[in-house]
Order: sequence, then C-alpha cells, then structure tokens
Amino acid sequence: MTRIVTCAKLGRDAEGLDFAPWPGDLGRRIYEGVSKEAWTQWLAHQTMLINEMRLSPLDPKTRAFLSGEMEKFFFGGDVAQPTGYVPPEDQT
Repeated sequence: MTRIVTCAKLGRDAEGLDFAPWPGDLGRRIYEGVSKEAWTQWLAHQTMLINEMRLSPLDPKTRAFLSGEMEKFFFGGDVAQPTGYVPPEDQT
C-alpha cells in the first residue's frame, strides 16, 4: 500500500518514502513529511553540490554541511548553490 504524505517541499500530497533516509530527528522529519519526488530532487541537488564544490562525503564537515543544506532544502531556507550557478530555464 502506498503511503501518502503532505510534502513539505512540493506543498501537495504525494507518495511518501519507504524508510527514513537519514538518521536521527532529521530523518524522521523527512520520512514523515517529504515525498519520493522531492527526495529525488534533493539527491540531484546534493550531487551537484558535491561535484561542483568538490566536497568529500567522507569528511565530517561535508556531512554536517549537507545535513544542514538538506534541512533547508526541505523545510525552508536559502540553500547553497555553486559559484556561478544559473538555474535552467523552465521548459513548460
């Protein structure tokens, strides 16, 4: 049975995650209020941050940075963008 959540990022009801993707309280909040679609968007954003900012996921400072960015991405705040980043134009 599909679990539906009111997604904090998308602002609408959508299919929820199958498990908490992150440990602790942040993981619980994400599981309870973030959709699979929004999680996929975060993974793309996280990958961009890691690649463009040349971050090492093994570094504890990087993990702390990404955790903070994840919280801002889903629950409000100004998320970091790589220097010179220009968002793609809406193609709708």
